[in-house]
Amino acid sequence: MQIKHVFFDLDHTLWDFERNSAQAFNHIFTVHEIGVGLQDFLGVYVPINFTYWKMYREDKISKKDLRYQRLKKSFTALNYTISDEKIHLLSDGYLEHLTNFNHLFEHTIDILDYLKPNYELHIITNGFAEIQEKKMLNAQIRNYFTHIVTSESVGVKKPNPRIFEYAMQLAQCERHNCIMIGDSLEADIQGARQLGIKTIFFNSHKQQAHEEENAIDCLLEIKRFL
Repeated sequence: MQIKHVFFDLDHTLWDFERNSAQAFNHIFTVHEIGVGLQDFLGVYVPINFTYWKMYREDKISKKDLRYQRLKKSFTALNYTISDEKIHLLSDGYLEHLTNFNHLFEHTIDILDYLKPNYELHIITNGFAEIQEKKMLNAQIRNYFTHIVTSESVGVKKPNPRIFEYAMQLAQCERHNCIMIGDSLEADIQGARQLGIKTIFFNSHKQQAHEEENAIDCLLEIKRFL
């Protein structure tokens, strides 16, 4: 591959979203004295959050609705009575404290150190613009990346081809000399392939059934391709 530019997804690919999210919830549940066990909450919240993020990605709900409904539906599923005011407080507190926890996937720094001397590295993310930069700064990986492209800055979300086109234009690269690495088969892999961009699927969710040839279970496996 004559690759010169490497585009990474951030959450679930480099930044360990589930681990950091759990710690953020643990903190705000303690502060606000929420009478729900953390593991019980996460058991219902994680799949609900996944569903609502998919709806958000497809422009079926707003950012405001995503932030509220994923918590409201989770507490309802647990039969836990909570006011809308408290839900909004929890939602704000969650985003405020999420960037205080900065666990990365194993070998993130190793693979970035390996790639940085030979490639231009960039981020394409659907995550909220106001916290993605903080995540990278606090996790001490911001300096590896030249451009950070967020869905909010472009006005569309992955897998919309416009966000990939914008990223390539910003990086001044062509589809034949760039590659996209991410954990979402829909948003990252299928999205990039619409434009003929090469891809590597990072199976961070340990999906058993997939047909991706360029798939990795560990970030160090990127060395097989680059």
